[in-house]
This record gives sequence, C-alpha cells and structure tokens, in this order.
Amino acid sequence: MSTMSLARRLLWCGTMLSLWVGTSTGAEKPPLYRDASQPIEVRLDDLLSRLTLAEKIGQINMPCVYEGRLGRDVQAKTQGCCQFTLGRSEPGVGPGGGFFTLANTILHEGPAQQARFFNELQQLALKETRLGIPLLQTEEGTHGLMCSLGTIFPEGPGLGSMWNLDLVRELYAAAAREARAVGIHQLCTLVVEPIRDPRLGRNQEAYSEDPFFCGRMARAIVGAVQGHDLQSPEHVVAVLCHYPGQSQPVSGLERGAMEISERTLRSVFLVPWMAGIKHSGALGVMATYPAIDGVPTHGSEWILTQILREEMGFDGLVLSEGGGLGTLRYEGLARNDQEVGALALRAGVDVGISYESAYMQDMAKAIEQGLVPEALLDRAVRRILKTKFRLGLFENPLVDVARAEKVVHNPEHQKLALQAARESIVLLENKDNLLPLKKNVESIAVIGPNADHAKNQLGDYVSLTVPQDVVTVLDGIKAAVGPQTKVAYVKGCDVVGTSLNEIGQAQEAAKRAKVAVVVVGENEWRSAQKTGTDGEGYDVATLELTGLQLDLVQAVQATGTPTVVVLINGRPLAVRWIAENIPAVVEAWLPGEKGGQAVAEVLFGDYNPTGRLTVTVPRHVGQLPVYYNHKPSKTYWLEHAWGKPYADLDPWPLYEFGHGLSYTDFAYSNLQIEPATIGPGGTVRIRADIKNKGPRPGAEVVQLYLHDLIGTVVTPVKELRGFERTHLQPGETKTVTFTLTPEHMALLNRHLEWVVEPGTFEVMVGHSSKDIRLRGTFEVTTQ
Repeated sequence: MSTMSLARRLLWCGTMLSLWVGTSTGAEKPPLYRDASQPIEVRLDDLLSRLTLAEKIGQINMPCVYEGRLGRDVQAKTQGCCQFTLGRSEPGVGPGGGFFTLANTILHEGPAQQARFFNELQQLALKETRLGIPLLQTEEGTHGLMCSLGTIFPEGPGLGSMWNLDLVRELYAAAAREARAVGIHQLCTLVVEPIRDPRLGRNQEAYSEDPFFCGRMARAIVGAVQGHDLQSPEHVVAVLCHYPGQSQPVSGLERGAMEISERTLRSVFLVPWMAGIKHSGALGVMATYPAIDGVPTHGSEWILTQILREEMGFDGLVLSEGGGLGTLRYEGLARNDQEVGALALRAGVDVGISYESAYMQDMAKAIEQGLVPEALLDRAVRRILKTKFRLGLFENPLVDVARAEKVVHNPEHQKLALQAARESIVLLENKDNLLPLKKNVESIAVIGPNADHAKNQLGDYVSLTVPQDVVTVLDGIKAAVGPQTKVAYVKGCDVVGTSLNEIGQAQEAAKRAKVAVVVVGENEWRSAQKTGTDGEGYDVATLELTGLQLDLVQAVQATGTPTVVVLINGRPLAVRWIAENIPAVVEAWLPGEKGGQAVAEVLFGDYNPTGRLTVTVPRHVGQLPVYYNHKPSKTYWLEHAWGKPYADLDPWPLYEFGHGLSYTDFAYSNLQIEPATIGPGGTVRIRADIKNKGPRPGAEVVQLYLHDLIGTVVTPVKELRGFERTHLQPGETKTVTFTLTPEHMALLNRHLEWVVEPGTFEVMVGHSSKDIRLRGTFEVTTQ
C-alpha cells in the first residue's frame, strides 16, 4: 500500500486534517487535562468529567484489526480504522481507545509506512474528535515485534534454554525500541506462565515448566520493555499473558478449564505474576480464557481484582483475550451480551480487544438497565486514560518516520537474533563425539521437511509478511562448509500427511554422502490447507513426530551413513527411537530469522552449544504430567514399586529438566554453605567451584535446587532456586555464588500462607535436575 493510496483512503473517510484548536478558543485557558504541569490524577479527574457515555464506551474498545467488522480486506480495514478512530463505526460508541495488532494486519511495507499511518490516526484522534484523546496502540511482542520487518528472535522454550537473563533483557529491549519507534505503545503476549502440559499448542510461546524460572524471566522482560520512564522513545507497556494461566488445561486443549486447587494456583501459577507485577511493576495483563475453580477468568472478581490488584498491587490495564468475553456465555454464566459486559466489567476487564457487543452497545444497555453501575465503567476508563498519560501521549503522540526506519531490524538487533539463536540450541545427544562435523567433509546430505522451510523455524506470532531474509538450516550449512564440500538436499516428506514421499531419494542421497543431517519437527499453521501441528489453537493428543518423518529418519539411519537429527519444534517431542538410535541430536526449537546460521555454527563447532532444557522431555504422552518438580509420592513409587511403575514403558523422562551437552566437560567441587544454621528470616550463601576440564572454551549453566526435607505440607522433591551461566576457558576455574533468602525457602502452609518453617534444607548443585554434582544441608531454627 503506497503513501498516496493511504492518503486517498484517509480522504475517503471524510476527514481533513486541520489546525488543532482544542476545546478552547481565543485566550481561554486550556482544560486541565491538557496541562502537563498538573498531576496525572488532576488531569484524569478533569478529562473523565467531560466524557459522555458513548465516549467512555469508545475508550474501552481497542479491537484487533483482523476483526471482520472493521473490513474484509486491507483497503476496507484501513478505512474502518479511520472511522473507528473518529467514533463513526458503531452507533453509541464514541471515538475508539486504540487498536490491537493493526500494523501486522494492514501495514505490510515496513516501519516507514507503519509510522506514517499511526501518525495519521493520531492526528485524526487529536484534531477531529471532540476531546482529542490520543490512541493507545498494542501489538504482539512474544519474541520480537510482530510487524513487517520486525526482528524475529527465537520463541518460547528456545529463549528459556539460553538461561541468559542479560541477553533476554537485550532482545526484549530491542523489541520495545522497535515498537515505540513506529508508534506502538504496548507489547502483548509476553507469556510468563509455566509450561505444565506440552500438548497445548500455545506452550510454544512460554519459556519453562518451572515457576521460579518463569518469575526470573518475567522480571527481566518487564524491566527491559517498560524501563524506568514510559515516556521514553525506547519503552512501552509490558502486557504479560495469560493471567493467571492457561497452560494446564483439561485434555491439553485450548481454552480448557484449569481444574487446579488454590494451592496449585498460588504455588505454581501465580509465582511469575508476583515477580512481574509486584516486584517489577508490569502495567498490563491479558486475562486468560479458562475457567478456574469453576469461574471463567473474564468474570472472576477474585482473580482480576482481589488477587491481581489488592494482593499484587497491580496498577495497569487488564485486556480481554480475543473473543474472551464470550467465554462467559459458552460457559453458562450469562444469557446475553448485557450480562456478559456487566460480569466482565465488574470482575475487572478494562479493555475489550475484539469487536464484541458486550463492551459496545450492550454495555450501554447494561448500564441503562442497572446491571452494572456507570462508576465501574469510569473505573476502567480512568485506568486507560492513566496509561495514556503515563506514556506521554497527550504531549507526544507522533513518531519520527526516519527514526523508525533506522531502528527497526537494525544490524545490532540482527546480531542479537543470531546470538539468541546460538544460545537457545540444546545438544541432546552426541554419541562417540560425532559432532562437531568437519567443514572439509567430502559430502553432506541435508534432508527433511524443515531443512529449508523458513516459516517453520519462526514459530507463531510472526508478522503476516516477513520481508527480511530468513536463514534456513540448508542455507546455514551451505555457507559454513568448504568450497569442495558437496551438499545434496532432499525434502523427503512433509511435516504432516503422506502425499509427498521422497524417502527413496533421501536414502540414495544419504548413501552417497559422508554424513547426513535430517531436519524434522513441527510446522506452522497454513490457512489455505488448514494444517498445523503447533502454536495457538494447534493442540495435540500425542507428542510424536507427524506424517512420514520418523520413517524418513529411520530410512536414512539404515544406510549406515553417520546421521545427525536436528529438531525444529515448539514443544517437547517424544522421540524415543531417535534418542536410542541416532548418535547426534540437536534441539533447535524455533530459532528465529538467524536460526539456520546458528544451527550450522553448532554442527561445525564454530559455536560450542550452551543451551539447557527448561522443560522435561517425556518418552510418551502417557507420562504427563512429567515436570521435574513433582511430589515425593511419584519418586517413591518409581523407585519402590513392587512391580514396574509403568508395565509398558520406562517411567523416567527421555531428557530431564536442565539437560544439555557441550563440546567440553565441567567439574564441580568445593561446595560451601554459610552459615550452617539460620533463623526463619536469615540468608544462606552457597558457593561452588566450576572447572572447564575439557579442550574447548564453553559455558556451563550451574543450577541450584533446594528441598525442604520435612514440612507441614507436601513439597516437591526439588525446586530450582538459582542458576548461573558462566563461561570458562580450558583449564579455568570459577567460583559461582548463590544467595538464598526467605523467599527461596518459603512454602505455602496449610492456611495458604507463605512461611519459612524450621528444619533441614537439602542443597543440590549440578548440571541438571538429574545430574546433581554437589550436595549439602543447612538448618533453619525457630529463632
């Protein structure tokens, strides 16, 4: 869409930009809400007092632009956004509060076009509406800004597998910088909830199964995205998702009820939210779809107000999920949209992001009928306006188009994408040190449906248009090998289905090669074919490879050619046969736009793999739940069963939480725990020496686990309470130090209170949750 065509569409909307005259004329004083010298609360009071009911309802609506009611194609949606901004789309709905995922839906030419159009809309809002309230623009930022040309980083478990909070901060700061540069003010779908059932497709957006780890990620992300000054051109509001969780649904299905106890809610699911909100000050959350304890979250005052605002001190916006208000109807809590709107507003949903009548005309009816007081609508509007004031939008609503072009996808951000891809890769197997491969190898067969498929390695929540070059695994290998190396490529099969069968050709290519690299895994959603194996709305009943992929791997292995399997996937896959029969297995997750280069660097030894799993990989879906921090009864039965724990399967995971190999080896020694005895409010310092005893530089992720041996309630067999990623040269030794505070030692007692109980705590320091190298204890006394 050209600039000229954009201008024509704006003219079509019947809006001519004119000089701003505000709400005053001549020498009259401007209204208080426009006086930047006034406190925000004073400005809020003044502006809120001026709003009509229709204008209030307009503010609580920031619809996703993919909604059909805004238009069916790009041109119609462009016009629809203009009309919605002006309050001309729906009877009784005043000028809109903003938009959700506008740029991704209709602005496909890159940052200059995005910045220009956002400026145009702000001009309409400021100059052509009665009160001149600026728009609040929200876009997805799950693993980079989801706009055309936004830098695409690894997603979910890949980012978790880095165990590098400094790099996490850098890449989310980059995403925020790109967003604000084009005129976006909130980054959404920052999924901090723990992965508790990998069958759920959306779990590819999250970082770990461990609540403590997710909490550390939440703190890092919020600090990077929001910074200390929301009026800065570098920062935006961090919208954490999906509060308070959806990752352990019934049957592993999207929107399935979370049938969990309050103890589980508080000890597992709320932990990252406490970190991101109470400790780091996140100013946005998106309410989750599922019902929790029998009440859909969009209608739960307990969850959205009592816990979120009163217990955690949340002072930001609660956004609905896409179509989330509708959960109150299909779950049977409301008969009509008036009741839906009343329930959601009372519960604490501030912003509707879908085109749902419950927050439009039916909201007005609900207020007129007395189903909900207008004061609760004022509460939501006040929170929205406060966010706009905090962002400085009344003073600086426009962005610099030239700066947007310089910031988005700049070389530094691309370097971050490459480094993140490198650090996200986990080496699962390396029997007989097959890896790293030699670059002067005579010939390589590169095989598999994900070897040269750019979109499959990007994951979900990626822009509809990706104009930048994406380096596939095949690209990376070709660039890495010497000029004499012959590289043969055969796709072999598709990720799903059996229509493409090139297994015979793949076998022949493998027979002629000195080594074979087979790239398999999962695929992205394709709207035309309606296929997909992972991502939002793509849940699975098994965790096996789909289609003919396992047949392909088996056929290549049968040739006798040394074989490496590379997995491109968003969830843990049950790849038992591969683990048992393939000497080298590389978990690349969804490595982003530079993923192929990073994979090649690991394969050929230019980068020593440092990734460690932050999710447990099961042998079979029947083992679920399989997270490492289970209760002692599971360990007891696995170790003391009179028969076999499972009569048909090895009961232990395929790969444990924290697992990951390196091209070097690390030794642990000299565990020190000081002091040996503390009171319930004391702290303990843990030290351990880590030595690189191998031939190559490398990074070890030192993991600290804790277990309260005797408590008044059952606690997990071990819980992650610290980690440190440390780089070591060959022969080098470093001392790693952890500090345990009461927060690390507390348990949720029988009264659901966080307390530190007296007793013995076991300290475990090691390479993974299974590979514990050092053990010790300390005592907590009553005084």
